[in-house]
Formats: sequence, structure tokens, C-alpha cells
Amino acid sequence: MFPIGDDNSEITIIPVVNYAFIGLNILVFLLLQGLGSNDAFSYAFSLVPQEITKGIDIQGLVPVTTESGRVIGEIRHYSTPLPVYFNFLTSMFMHGSIMHIFGNMLFLFIFGDNLENLLGHIRFAVFYIICGIAAALAQVVMDPNSTVPMLGASGAISGVLGGYLVLFPQRQVRAIVFNFLTTVPAFIALGIWIGYQILLSFLTPEGQGGVAYAAHIGGFVAGVVLIKIFAIGRRV
Repeated sequence: MFPIGDDNSEITIIPVVNYAFIGLNILVFLLLQGLGSNDAFSYAFSLVPQEITKGIDIQGLVPVTTESGRVIGEIRHYSTPLPVYFNFLTSMFMHGSIMHIFGNMLFLFIFGDNLENLLGHIRFAVFYIICGIAAALAQVVMDPNSTVPMLGASGAISGVLGGYLVLFPQRQVRAIVFNFLTTVPAFIALGIWIGYQILLSFLTPEGQGGVAYAAHIGGFVAGVVLIKIFAIGRRV
């Protein structure tokens, strides 16, 4: 199932914050990451779990190991010019490939405007950032000794999806299912999405996959838990 749109008939504002997040992600990917080719920038400002848990800035060629201690590769780390904890923020505005940013920005474009319309600009911005940080923390907790850099807006966007599911469970979502274009309620579209993340988190062999499933799940849970707090006083 691949969502391509939803019902925006209730939107009464221009979702400037959502557009700004999309624009910022694209600009960082194009101008600073060089379409993903600038490893020095990408690795310097991505989030490395071991840097967070130990409070150090890892530099140079570092082996990548599984929890059992098996070496599965090497990664060259670059110096982080700011404290490593600042990368909680910078990492959520970077991406690893064109398909990575395309998928993330498409989901944010489809689902983010509805939340911003209900929460308002400032609340939506704070909600997005907090969900992104919560997602990164979930990945750090699950794999605290990992030296693999994390980057991408997926965790924050997962929070948007969680909030959307709580507030708009019956909202109709247009999606491609196999080779067919159809419309399904949000609880089905997003329920399948989070179920898929949980399933893959168990099925993906240790050290393989390259996807931070714990961050996706953590961000989604944060969105589900926090959205009603951020929506206090709003017409739901």
C-alpha cells in the first residue's frame, strides 16, 4: 500500500510550517549534502548512538559491529563541529538518497497539512520536532553502542502519522494497493504501515537493512501519545 493523497476539504489555512519543513529538507539535501554525495557533511551532522551514550565525537575509520561483537564493515566518521547532542536536530533534516527524501517528503506533504490545520503553526512545529527527537532516542535506547549514523525525517514523520491516526482515523486516504488505485480509511492505511515497521523490525537480520525501525516505531508511538496534549483547546 502506497498513499498518494487524502481528503483536504477541511483545511482552512496555508500549512506554511509543513511546507517549510519540506523545503528545508530538500535544500539541505541539494545544497549541503550534494544529493547525498557529501559524506563529510552527512556523517558530521548525523546522529550516532554511541556518540550520544558516551558523550564523545567519534572520528576516523571505525568498525561496525553487531551486538554479538561480529564486525560487519567499516564507516569513516567525520568531526562534528557542534556538540554531538545537537545532531538530534540536524539529523532529522538530512537524507541518504533521492528515494529516501522523496518517500519521506511525500508522506509529510500528504499527512502534515491536516495536523497543522488543526494544531496551528507553532504547535505543529513543536510537535514535529519533539516526535523526531523521541524517535532518535528510541533508536539510541535499542542500540546504544551502534556506530552507524542515523539521518532522515522518518522519525518525525512517523510521529505525524501517529497523530493523524488518532485525530483522523476515518479520513479517506487515496492509495495504490498492488496495481490498483483505491480509497481506504486512515486507520487501515496507517495501521498497515506501522504493522509493516514492527514486522520488519523483527525479521531484519542484525546489522542488515539500513533502516532505523526502532526510530519509526518510537516516533509513531510518540505521536499517538502526544497528539491529544497538543490538541488541547482545538476543535477535534
